[in-house]
Amino acid sequence: MTETASTPSRPLRIAIVGAGPAGVYTADLLTKAEKPFEVSIDLFDRYPAPYGLIRYGVAPDHPRIKGIVKALHKVMDRGDIRFLGDVDFGRDVSLEDLRRHYDAVVFSTGAIRDAELDVPGVDLDGSYGAADFVNWYDGHPDVSREWPLTAREVAVIGNGNVALDVARVLSKHAEDMLVTEIPDNVYAGLRDSAVTDVHIFGRRGPAQVKFTPLELRELAHSRDVDIVLYPEDFEFDEASEQAAETNNQIKTMLGTLTNWLMEQEERDPAQAASRRLHLHFLQQPVEIVGESGVVTGLRMERMQLDGTGNVTGTGEILDYPVQAVYRAVGYFGSPVAGVEFDETRGVIKNEEGRVLDDAGTPVPGIYTSGWIKRGPVGLIGHTKSDALETITHLLADAEHLFTAAEPSEASILQLLEDRGVEYTTWEGWLALDAHEQSLGQERSEAGPVQRERVKVVERAEMVEISRNLG
Repeated sequence: MTETASTPSRPLRIAIVGAGPAGVYTADLLTKAEKPFEVSIDLFDRYPAPYGLIRYGVAPDHPRIKGIVKALHKVMDRGDIRFLGDVDFGRDVSLEDLRRHYDAVVFSTGAIRDAELDVPGVDLDGSYGAADFVNWYDGHPDVSREWPLTAREVAVIGNGNVALDVARVLSKHAEDMLVTEIPDNVYAGLRDSAVTDVHIFGRRGPAQVKFTPLELRELAHSRDVDIVLYPEDFEFDEASEQAAETNNQIKTMLGTLTNWLMEQEERDPAQAASRRLHLHFLQQPVEIVGESGVVTGLRMERMQLDGTGNVTGTGEILDYPVQAVYRAVGYFGSPVAGVEFDETRGVIKNEEGRVLDDAGTPVPGIYTSGWIKRGPVGLIGHTKSDALETITHLLADAEHLFTAAEPSEASILQLLEDRGVEYTTWEGWLALDAHEQSLGQERSEAGPVQRERVKVVERAEMVEISRNLG
């Protein structure tokens, strides 16, 4: 007999797929929400370690943002949310499996692919997606440990925080990254990099950039790297001037940029840095130029502001001799097996977190939160409010839930064990976390800099440490 939410005799079993910030916040809000029943939550992730984009999408020299991990750790360390890592949804378990063992399923799988850039030459050797590079320098367990860094002159297309991260990591001296959790193979690759000049290109003007003041200011903290700006990029239209007057964030960034421009004019050529980071605005990619299948340049069209903050083309073409191009034009979600997917927006089809079928009708018991729900926009605050919207609907639907055929907490573990899935746990993550910190301590004692941790990157090693608990 199916139980009802009015007189439940057991906790509501909830599976959350994705243990990044969206998944953890969704679980946290579900446990804290006022409700006439208990909840039992399992948080699944395809990787042996939790934290998703915070672990594998944030540059290692961002300790402030990495600090978000502390908040997520506190939630998971309470013990009322179970972590099941190294479980790949769609391979190890299906939606049918989860529906049998849980009353509700929430997909918080994020967005890890690069959005497409539709220009000729995008498939040339030397044209890279920024997300792929981020995965490499963050030690993602599913990517190659090698990255080609033979280019002297590099272009980064995009004016968001990811573009700044990629450009900063490319231009920074590897020795200055040793204080971070950077994996050994990444340090070796950056140490041998041939880069001298990194160019960041934005389609609109300085008043329309998508990065934040803190990210911008961090560019100036790189040792032996000069920031190069171009006066012709600093002609503002009416909308740009109004934005600078009414938006403190824009005002701050324009102040930073114009100060750099003035300081540049006073810079002593005899004290020039060995590397340069060029910031270009009002340029749109036309073609990634190549010879014999390899990138040899980037062709851009000069844009002009139209008075509204938008831009139109001028027809003026500019060529830059670069040997590598990184496309940082946004992330894009991946389809999730068993649910309808919006291929245009890169999200699960949903209405305020309720997953929809092909007819646009909510599917009972299936929900979504985070970037795979709303697209790859917004900061951590948006992720929390987004999760709240989803769980509000889930709890409102509770009277139609309590439908799992095998709801015991032990039954899903038995399923995984029967299938030979070597899942990891929160206790396993604590062991892996301690191991990474011990590696950092060893390097600190043997080397010239203090290191908090050294990230383990091989999946098999991560699983072994987690399963053996250290």
